[in-house]
Amino acid sequence: MNVCIATYQSVMMLKGGPKTQLLQTKAELERLGVNATLFDSWNNFDKSKFDLVHLFGANVGTYHLAKELHKLGVPLVVSPIFFSLHSTRFLRTALAGDRLLRNLFKGFWIDYGFLRDICGWAQAVVPNTHHEAELLINGIGIESGKVTVVPNGVEDRFYYADPSLFVKKYGKENFILNVGHIGPERKNILTLIRLLADIDREAVIIGRIENTSSGRQCLEEAKNNPRILVLDSIPNDSPLLASAYAASDVFVLPSLFETPGIAALEAALAGSKIVITKHGGTTEYFGDYADYVDPKSPADIRRGIKNVLERKKSHDLREHIRRTYLWSEVAKKTLSVYQQVCA
Repeated sequence: MNVCIATYQSVMMLKGGPKTQLLQTKAELERLGVNATLFDSWNNFDKSKFDLVHLFGANVGTYHLAKELHKLGVPLVVSPIFFSLHSTRFLRTALAGDRLLRNLFKGFWIDYGFLRDICGWAQAVVPNTHHEAELLINGIGIESGKVTVVPNGVEDRFYYADPSLFVKKYGKENFILNVGHIGPERKNILTLIRLLADIDREAVIIGRIENTSSGRQCLEEAKNNPRILVLDSIPNDSPLLASAYAASDVFVLPSLFETPGIAALEAALAGSKIVITKHGGTTEYFGDYADYVDPKSPADIRRGIKNVLERKKSHDLREHIRRTYLWSEVAKKTLSVYQQVCA
């Protein structure tokens, strides 16, 4: 099978979960015998060379590519990477307004309209959680028959992560850890930094620091707490990142929502305890093994962290993640969807 894999142009600049999801899916598909090629916008696209295109992200950044692929009649599989805190009723109302305004004002668009069109053009849509699937079907209006949940995954190497590398380099262990982007409102890092002032435990925050007012404010606030160490963008494939997970005591992801947060899967597989947002389908992955918090309540995030700090580490969560969410298993589910589309 020959598959072209595509996404938005800035994926390598933004880094983060979508980049990891795409590249790990590609690597594991190739181990299953799939010939997976990354889309190259600088070369002519020959649709005869591919059985289908797998598009990661259904948004303004991928809209025109998806539209042209649809015009060419290329079979399309879409991983939307979508979530909303709005109700399905709100989404339906917003899309009704989008249709009306598109007719009245040429060039008027909303994000949900891009999502609806791209998923509507696809032969298969593969959300990461059942909650995302519900939003797509009941809120966006995507046909349920072409929606299959394919979870996010994690590399097995994190199971064997050695804490000594990070401890030797930074002299820290059994700390509170967060890995992600520093600056975006959705990640809620500023709230985390502020509430850590009331928790007597060292903390490490690792992530791409955005050159925005919010990103700069995060750094300024962190400087006021000598217990916080901020590290800018350790690559996902670096042994040092895996070591940081293993050296930590608690991994905290207080985002407004996650689906489910690949960094949290990596940390869990490395043995860290998990405190995570309750929004975005996280409970589908972590079950009863994590402590879930309301991201809009600093008091609840603080409660979750303190509760988990008092518990001993258990192997139950990491064994659950290893049984269910390795990228090798994700690739098998993805290939099954490809086979259905090609059939």
